[in-house]
Amino acid sequence: MKHSTNIPAQQQLNSSVPDHSRKAILARGCDPELSRAFAKAIPPQIGNPVYVPTTDDVDFFEKLKSQAWSVIYFAPGACRFDAAKRAIPGSNQETRSWSLEDYRALVRQHQGATVPIVESLYEHESLERLIEALADAPEVSDQS
Repeated sequence: MKHSTNIPAQQQLNSSVPDHSRKAILARGCDPELSRAFAKAIPPQIGNPVYVPTTDDVDFFEKLKSQAWSVIYFAPGACRFDAAKRAIPGSNQETRSWSLEDYRALVRQHQGATVPIVESLYEHESLERLIEALADAPEVSDQS
């Protein structure tokens, strides 16, 4: 299924968003093209955090374990596959049967109980949820 990479004009909130350039988001999506487009378009609209997209579990797990993150983001495509009880693209032999609940547990194991985890089935909700999560998220010193 092809998804639009256009971000609605109403969601361009950057004029009222504080500086989040000392924060970092690790994202787990499933569409490399959409993930790259989101990584370029979204940070300026949410306060310029470092935004690191991943689209497979090997890369996501490596980055998850490599440093502290301000926010962990499960992109809408990954959430839709989970809601449909299907394997999230980019899973491996070990994670093929995982749900987002399993991913959340791994995030908590490596990032602690307080790191914000943002999820949504819908792209149009993502900006506002990321902005809300970044508001109280910690700054990170070791940014990828």
